[in-house]
Amino acid sequence: MAYVDGFVLPVPKDKVQDYRRIARKAGKVWLEYGALEYVECVADDVQPGKLTSFPQAVKLKPDEVVLFSWIRYRSRAHRDKVNKQVMADPRIASMGPDSMPFDGKRMFWGGFKPIVEMHPGE
Repeated sequence: MAYVDGFVLPVPKDKVQDYRRIARKAGKVWLEYGALEYVECVADDVQPGKLTSFPQAVKLKPDEVVLFSWIRYRSRAHRDKVNKQVMADPRIASMGPDSMPFDGKRMFWGGFKPIVEMHPGE
């Protein structure tokens, strides 16, 4: 079954296009090394919750928006192989933390094993 890396991060609203440019470059690299899918989404209908929420999780500021992203792989082993190659690629290495248009300290991520995966017609 597939494996997914998921990411949630705050991006200043006036930096979303800068982030999008970086994400498109990064996505091309991940796909070149074999990732099956690379998706970056900007919050459209995300409200603060009573106990927790996407905005609360990243300590969202009024001038920011939440991004939710994922990369899909064939398996955990495939993910580890792809990520090792990606992290060694000079195009990614040149994207240091100081060049990112967001506060990486408030970003969170993790690897996930799907437990239900459905497709049309199944």
